[in-house]
Amino acid sequence: MTSQGSVQFQEKVSRLLSRQNGKPVLKPNRPLVLKDSVANRKPKKGEATCITDMSILMACWKQNNFLDSLCSTEIDSFYTCVQKAQAAMKSKGDQSSMTGGRLPPKQATALLKRFPNLKTEI
Repeated sequence: MTSQGSVQFQEKVSRLLSRQNGKPVLKPNRPLVLKDSVANRKPKKGEATCITDMSILMACWKQNNFLDSLCSTEIDSFYTCVQKAQAAMKSKGDQSSMTGGRLPPKQATALLKRFPNLKTEI
């Protein structure tokens, strides 16, 4: 079934590249072949977490001349927020690596180098 679909696709591309009325319908400026590598882009960073707790902590420090002993509750709340955020990011990272439908760029490039595309056009 998939070979029949690829044959139909190749026929369609050859029809579009063929000359109709003296002019080609589609004239590609690059060869119609996929590259054997993927751009190595880093995933986007998430938004900052625990900003409110950090600002409360800094305000407490400013009011108390930067003494940690007077701001112990704010420090504890900030550290617990950071620990929760790190745990959430770790669990999110584990889930995205197992499922998600996308391969990391290094893994995709390794697979493309292992199974290269044909170097000729259709």
